[in-house]
Amino acid sequence: MKILLVDGTIFGKKTGALLQQVKQYIAEYDSELELEILSFNELNHQILDGSPLNDDMKMMIQKFEEADGYVFASPIFQASIPGVLKNAFDMIPPKAMRYKPAAIVGNGGTYQHHLVLENQLKPILDYFRCFVTPNYVYTHTSHFDENNKIIDEDVQARLKELARIFVQYCEMRKAVLKENSIEIK
Repeated sequence: MKILLVDGTIFGKKTGALLQQVKQYIAEYDSELELEILSFNELNHQILDGSPLNDDMKMMIQKFEEADGYVFASPIFQASIPGVLKNAFDMIPPKAMRYKPAAIVGNGGTYQHHLVLENQLKPILDYFRCFVTPNYVYTHTSHFDENNKIIDEDVQARLKELARIFVQYCEMRKAVLKENSIEIK
C-alpha cells in the first residue's frame, strides 16, 4: 500500500517535523507500507480557476489518486487550514480518496485552535469518504525545540498511537475492499 503524507503548507517546518515522526512510527508498525512525504512548499501551486493545470498540480493529483492512504499535516492560520491545502482538495476528483484511511496532525500557536482540525479538515475528508482515524493530534509551538524537534513526551505518545491506529485502518481498508470485491492496488 502507498501512503501519502501531505505537508499541507508552504510555510514553516513544524508540519514537516510532525510528518517525519509519524512516518517513523508507521514504519515501525508496518515496514511494508510505501511511505512518501508530499511537501507543498516544493510545488508550483496555482489557484483552481478553470485554466489548464501545470505539471506540479497534475503530479499532485496523480499522487492523491494512486495513494492508498493519507496522513495530513496542517498548521492553523487565522483559525483555519491554509488556503493552499483547501485549494488542493478542490482539485482532487471526488472518488479519488474513497474508502482510504486518513489521519490528521496539526500545529498552531495557540491551544484554542485545536478544534479547527475537527471542524474544518475532518468534514472535507468525510466528504471524500475517507476512513478518518478518530485520534488526530494537535501540537503547540511549545511542543518543539528551536530546531523543530518534538520534545513533548505526551505528543510523542499520541503520535505513536495515531500511527498504530492508522496502520489498523489500512488493514481495515483491505478487508472492506476484499469483502466488496473491489480491486485494491
